[in-house]
Amino acid sequence: MLSVSFNKKTMDIRSNEPYWLIVNSLPQSYPSLQKSISSEVLVIGAGITGALTAYKLIEEGKKVIMVDRRDICNGSTAASTSMLQYEIDVPLHKLIEQVGLTCAVSSYQNCEKAIKELKKVATKVKSSCDFEYKKSVYFTSSKKDISFLKDEFEARQEHGFKVKWLLKDELQDLGLKAFAAIESQSGAIMDVYKLANDILKYCSKKGLEIYDRTEIEEIKTNKEKTIAKTKSGLTIEVDHVVHCTGYESTETVKENIVNLKSTFALASEAYETLPQAFKKHIYWNTDAPYLYFRSTEDGRIVMGGGDRDFKNATRRDALLPKKERELAKKFQKCFPEIPFIADYSWAGTFGETKDGLPYFGKTDPQKNEHYILGFGGNGITFSAMGMDAIIHSINKTPHPYLEYYKFNR
Repeated sequence: MLSVSFNKKTMDIRSNEPYWLIVNSLPQSYPSLQKSISSEVLVIGAGITGALTAYKLIEEGKKVIMVDRRDICNGSTAASTSMLQYEIDVPLHKLIEQVGLTCAVSSYQNCEKAIKELKKVATKVKSSCDFEYKKSVYFTSSKKDISFLKDEFEARQEHGFKVKWLLKDELQDLGLKAFAAIESQSGAIMDVYKLANDILKYCSKKGLEIYDRTEIEEIKTNKEKTIAKTKSGLTIEVDHVVHCTGYESTETVKENIVNLKSTFALASEAYETLPQAFKKHIYWNTDAPYLYFRSTEDGRIVMGGGDRDFKNATRRDALLPKKERELAKKFQKCFPEIPFIADYSWAGTFGETKDGLPYFGKTDPQKNEHYILGFGGNGITFSAMGMDAIIHSINKTPHPYLEYYKFNR
């Protein structure tokens, strides 16, 4: 019999109340687990990754139980800025050098497909998540990064991505102060907190059992069943366990797969008329760490960045007032003609992998424990890709994702 023990302290992965929690309040609540139960599949983690995974499993006819140590969708999903991009944190021409041509190009292509898949899911569950396609602008405010950006443009163009090179004057017409940029056709925005809640509401009507404030303390595996034990001593007996725990997977995965970072976000006051620059575009830049900008349905601008190595939640949260001032100042440098008055600010924790790619599949072939872990700026699109990976991981059938994004790669 194999077993693994969990760290008993909940990781604090966000601070303050993010904009999405305030505008949505608490859409619905679920009970905590009160008795020992059994099913086919246990999904641990009820954010967007867990929601999409459960959705796929339910659609495949599986009987599924979901638990989360917090309220539903109250971890990283609530702190997300909900920008959808096919562009991975590692630029394509650099990713090709790291992981090879096939894996790199297909990763970009599949992130692009994932945006459309998220739209399909939102439509299927009748979500009011304000999904909207936008063009993505990847820009540089530094002359030294122009050649780097040009290399990236040429790599994307060579491999069939719909991109356009924008010069300084064209960017100025958008209201952006920058030297050059790549404009991509594939991008989108939404309210991921609302989508995740709507998916779970849809799935619960289809038989998904959801238990919040239920913490798994230990998982034991034998030849026939996998038994998860809660902190209160109850058991959940299943055939398979799927970990959709994001950055908290560092508690259960022995391999060092991710570096934790603190990130910071602002939402402006609502504009009477949304600035022209944000009506059709989302933005991110070549800085390290990079900045990113988007609009919201109620006429605000959300921006994020200022990432730092994560030390602990207390130190991260203490930086928030300083980061709020820094980010607002950086916004003005990028968009000097657009006033920015911060209305909400929050901090969160996210993870960076060495290659900017997710982790899917098993850490141990002897155990029926699977992981769907989307990291970095593409966490949401990676989660959508994970819907395909989880079925093949459970069925023990080959799939490119289980090779490209495997552990110990």
